Amino acid sequence: MATATDGQAEKIYPGGAWPFAALLLGNAALALGPWLVRLTDTGPVAAGFWRMVLPLPLFAWLAWREIGRGEGAAPSRRIIWMLLAAGAFFAFDLASWHLGIELTKLGNATLFGNSGSLLLMAWGLFALRRAPNRPEMLALAAALTGAAILLGRSLDVSTSTLIGDLLCVLAGVFYVLYLIPAQSARATMGQWSVLALICASAAPTLLAIALVLGEPIWPGGAGWTPVLGLALSSQIVGQGLLVYALKSFSPLIVGMALLTQPAIAALTGWLAFDEVLGWPDIFGMALVAAALVIARGRAAPSPRRS
Repeated sequence: MATATDGQAEKIYPGGAWPFAALLLGNAALALGPWLVRLTDTGPVAAGFWRMVLPLPLFAWLAWREIGRGEGAAPSRRIIWMLLAAGAFFAFDLASWHLGIELTKLGNATLFGNSGSLLLMAWGLFALRRAPNRPEMLALAAALTGAAILLGRSLDVSTSTLIGDLLCVLAGVFYVLYLIPAQSARATMGQWSVLALICASAAPTLLAIALVLGEPIWPGGAGWTPVLGLALSSQIVGQGLLVYALKSFSPLIVGMALLTQPAIAALTGWLAFDEVLGWPDIFGMALVAAALVIARGRAAPSPRRS
C-alpha cells in the first residue's frame, strides 16, 4: 500500500478543459441510468448484462484501432488481470445497484448509489499522504453540503426500502473498487482498451448472476429501446467519457464530480416528471458546481507546462 500511495502522491494530473467537460458530461449521462433501468422489462441484473455486452464489439474494435495507432500501450499481464478484477467489481456494482433500484425510491438509489464518491474522495486524500489544504477543505465542504441539501430533500428511509437502500450502499463500495484500478490502468492504456477488458469481464459475471436469480434475460413487451438506451447513455457515453477523463484528474476531483449525479437527477425530475425544483435544490447544485471549480482551479497545471 505504501508504494501505491507514494506513486499517487508524486503523480501530476494534467487536467484540461476537454477532460473536465468529459468528466461532467459522463456523469450527466450516468445519472439517467436508474430511470432507464426502470423502463426495461428484463430482470434488473439482466439489464446490466445487456449494458455490458451490447457495446463490447464496438469497444473491441476501437481498442484494436487505438493500439494500432500507438495511442496506448498493449496491456501487460498484470494490468489485464487487474482490469478483469475491476470488471468483476463493476458487475457486482451494477447487480447490487440495479436490484436496489427496484426495491427503493429513485431518490434513495441516487443517494446511496453515490456513497462511493465519499469513499473515493477519502482514498484521494489518503493517497496524497498529507492533510487536505485550505482550498481542498473548502471544496470538500461545498461538495458535501450541496449533495446533502439535494439528497436530503428526496431521502425517505423506511423499513420497506431498507434492503434496497443497503444494496445501493454496497453498489457504491463496489464502484470505488472498480474505479481505482481503472484509473491506474488509464495511466498507460487507452480508454477503449480499458473499457473493452472491463466489459469482457463484467458481462459473463452479470449473466451468471441473472441466471442464478432466475431473471428474464430477453426484453419483452417494452422491446429493445430501453436496453439500447441504457447501453448507449450509461456505457458508451457515460463510462466512455468518464474513463477518458480518469487519467487527467485525481481521485479527489473524480469523487467530487460523482456528486453532480444527484443534481442531474433533480433536474431530470423537474424536466421529465414535473417535480418541484426549489431554491434549496438550486443552492445545492451551485455548491457542488463551486466545489468543482475550486478543486479544478487548485489542480490546474502550471501555464509553463506544455
